[in-house]
Amino acid sequence: MAIEFLEKLLSLFTGGMDSESEKRRQLKQIARDITKNRYKFYKIRGEEVQPLFAKLFYDIYKVLSPSQVFLQNADKSNQLKQLVIETFLDKPLLNLQERLSEESIKERAKTTTIKELAQQLNNDLTNFIAGFDGERSNAIDRCYNQILTFVQLVNFDYFFLLKKFDANISERNFTYKPQFEPIRGEYISDDIKDFLEVLYAIDFDQDWKQAFSALKTYKGVEVVAIDQWNRLVNIFRDLKRAGIFELMVRHIDKNPSWLPKPHIPNEYILDAYLQKTRTQVEVFIQQLVQERRNAKIEELAKAIFGTSAVIRLKNYTEKANVTFQKKMLGGYIHIQGLNFLKAFLLDYFKKDIRELCDLLLVRGQWSTNILSQQLSEGYHELMAISDKLITFDDSLADDGDMGGRLRIAMAKAERDKEHIKYVRTLLKGVNDEALKFINLSAQNLIIVGKNLKQVLEDYQRTPHELIINWKDIENSSEKPIDQRITEVYKIIYYFIQLMQFFVKQEQTPGQ
Repeated sequence: MAIEFLEKLLSLFTGGMDSESEKRRQLKQIARDITKNRYKFYKIRGEEVQPLFAKLFYDIYKVLSPSQVFLQNADKSNQLKQLVIETFLDKPLLNLQERLSEESIKERAKTTTIKELAQQLNNDLTNFIAGFDGERSNAIDRCYNQILTFVQLVNFDYFFLLKKFDANISERNFTYKPQFEPIRGEYISDDIKDFLEVLYAIDFDQDWKQAFSALKTYKGVEVVAIDQWNRLVNIFRDLKRAGIFELMVRHIDKNPSWLPKPHIPNEYILDAYLQKTRTQVEVFIQQLVQERRNAKIEELAKAIFGTSAVIRLKNYTEKANVTFQKKMLGGYIHIQGLNFLKAFLLDYFKKDIRELCDLLLVRGQWSTNILSQQLSEGYHELMAISDKLITFDDSLADDGDMGGRLRIAMAKAERDKEHIKYVRTLLKGVNDEALKFINLSAQNLIIVGKNLKQVLEDYQRTPHELIINWKDIENSSEKPIDQRITEVYKIIYYFIQLMQFFVKQEQTPGQ
């Protein structure tokens, strides 16, 4: 036991000495390897990096410096990613890409229903995505990552390194003839490591044709002359085989086991591109739906009111929304529909429709009260809504009940963000009530419209079944009764169509 303990204790001392001895031996071997190396970049005695080293980097800098200007922020460019992908599109995929473009979608929309167009686009999108099989996808990512390795090499700070050898050198000024001086290796070791990090990330055996083609399309010019690049590649290959840079770092840092750590990009760009394409198609469809919706609303509004610019509300307005929008609140969301409703109730319902309904319900002798009850209930419900709508709008004035509550809550929200939740609650209640007016009005107008149609049909047939005293009604009407009913029914029909764009709006996607 005592002997074993002494042997272990002895090994602790001799082992450390052996390790240092081995390190010294390795460094001596590294020094011999540097001396024998064909690249005379480093002088062992004095541990100095020679002007030949700077001359090499100066020559690299001359070739790549134009690319530094061309490729600023290229590694962050979405346009470059898209161009790389498009480099790999064959004719069928290019045709599908064109069909999915905004111009093509708008052109097809002229002769196709939105539903049919959406189905076509879904099929086109499915086929487009399916065209990117594993082989094509891998080739795209490989090409893009290849470009990133080139960009890394281009963006290496050659000027910073060279200025250590000649303080008078200027950035990208190659008319000046540099006077490089030897410098201590310790001042350049980190620069060599950084350079190897980008240099060894490059696969020099890859074909660079597609990568440079994409870069040319990206910038509109050759980012580097291909013959100059090929010469650089041969130099880089030879430097890698010679291993001179690794030997220099190991000797300068006194670290025989040091190894370079290449920064190899590993980006996957196709998924984001395909998702963007899908999103763009969906947005285009939504825009078309909205455009057609707006066009139909304008057409119906002009048919009913003579204009689409109908503003009758005093307080439930876009102007009032400015205050809410400053707090990122939705504000009043049923303004257009409610304006149309108020205008219709004031301009038509309380005039032509009211007079006709009064004539039919008061003067008319119905064969049974049940038949007139639906028309009467729908008519009176609309009368009540008309009055409630005026009260609703008035209550939103600054001195009104709800308007005052909103004003006070917004003022408190300036000091206490928790009051924003209360404002949202109030706004939801206001908007729910506005939507209720729209929904109930549409429902009751449908009832009134259906009953007026039945009344018109009864007037036009013999014998009459609903109203038995049409002669009396005719005598009490200033215009032919069938003309009056037809005109009122037509305007109700148009308005119900208009209201379909606003009823139950909160449940309709894209509205």
